[in-house]
Amino acid sequence: MNALLISALSGIAMMFGGFALKRASAVRGLAYVLLLLVLGGALLDLRGIELYHIANVERMLRFDRFASLFMAVAVVATLAYFLLSARDMEKVGKHYAEYFTLIFFILTGVAMTAAFQSLLILFLGIEVLSIPLYILAGSEKNNLKSNEAALKYFLMGSFSTGLMLMGIALLYGATGTFDTVGYVPGDAGVPVLMTAGMLMLLFALSFKVSAAPFHFWTPDVYDGSPTVFTSFMATVVKAAGFIAFMRLFNESFGGIAMQWKLIVAVIVAITLFIGNITAVFQQSVKRMLAYSSIAQAGFMMMAVYALNSDALDGLILYAAAYSFATIGIFAVLIRMKDQSFEGFNGFARQQPLVAATLVIFLLSLAGIPLTAGFLSKFYMLRATLQAGSLALPVFAVLMAAISVYYYFRLLQAMYFREGNSGSTLRLNTGFKATLVALAALTIALGLFPELLTGWLYF
Repeated sequence: MNALLISALSGIAMMFGGFALKRASAVRGLAYVLLLLVLGGALLDLRGIELYHIANVERMLRFDRFASLFMAVAVVATLAYFLLSARDMEKVGKHYAEYFTLIFFILTGVAMTAAFQSLLILFLGIEVLSIPLYILAGSEKNNLKSNEAALKYFLMGSFSTGLMLMGIALLYGATGTFDTVGYVPGDAGVPVLMTAGMLMLLFALSFKVSAAPFHFWTPDVYDGSPTVFTSFMATVVKAAGFIAFMRLFNESFGGIAMQWKLIVAVIVAITLFIGNITAVFQQSVKRMLAYSSIAQAGFMMMAVYALNSDALDGLILYAAAYSFATIGIFAVLIRMKDQSFEGFNGFARQQPLVAATLVIFLLSLAGIPLTAGFLSKFYMLRATLQAGSLALPVFAVLMAAISVYYYFRLLQAMYFREGNSGSTLRLNTGFKATLVALAALTIALGLFPELLTGWLYF
């Protein structure tokens, strides 16, 4: 509860701070301080310490270790995002403080989706998380692609919200409660209302996490939105959607798994196939990362299929590994004038340290050993095997092998192509140090995953 309250209050403080603080450096400083307070609140939640107790919320919100640990990961990823990309947000438009305000409100929605105990709180969390994103997607007002991205995101998001509300209404009709109680089928089987409501929630959440075939908005929205906000949209927000997905199906629909497991398996397979195959043919690194995020969603979706302890561990580790690597890559991509693969030709000769960190991030996304990305994929494969599926892990491994091709295209451009990219980049020491820290953390979690997953148990 600490993280939720502090992030909401931080959003309000940031909003009013924008009126008082005229210098961009002061606005950034306030954002850093407030985010550190949110991180402190998340760590206190993890320790079970409440700064302020609100009575009678147990049926609406429960900050157990799973929710609190994910919130801590989300805030750390947001801190890395601020350190790497906060200065670039200033170039988007005049409303600098308001961008930070919206991000703090998004973190409030992340906290709600991570800890909900009621379908109504799930709905509110998804909306609190989504509405600021619609604004950020269209924040580059003079860019028609940004306007199109915001409109497309808003219209498709509104449709999925309607689907979610209809599913919640049907579940209420079947159970008589909005609580996320586990349903146990009786002799008469599963009611039609329950099945229909569950499927609508499945499809609505699949849209939110850009799982196929509900992914069509993702490439255009990610490509059209300002790159600095795409970075946050594709990482913390996507991971929060999967935490909500996992929590809902684990607590409410685990007892009727036979009703939905085949559908989820099909969604996983289609998502992995479409994301990886389409990413191969992209010429823009930004658009490649958009399709890559769809492919990564397929791996994270395997946790929803499995619903076991390895899936819980793997999803937390995956959220951290994917967020750190993607935020690091986008931080460099933001500063590149040419965002195609050719725009990175010869990058390693001009920026050897930054190129080395990009190598680690790309290896992690590809699932190469000694990185956090490898172990997170391994957890997902093992969880799916334990859930009784052999075909799905085999197919996932084949798709992961395909992903190596388009990630290594960027490595090839940086190290084995002639060019002069990166020569005009002016990267300060703090930026490089943050990239190195993220790369080191990616390797550390690949070698010692218990540094993160151990918090779930001790």
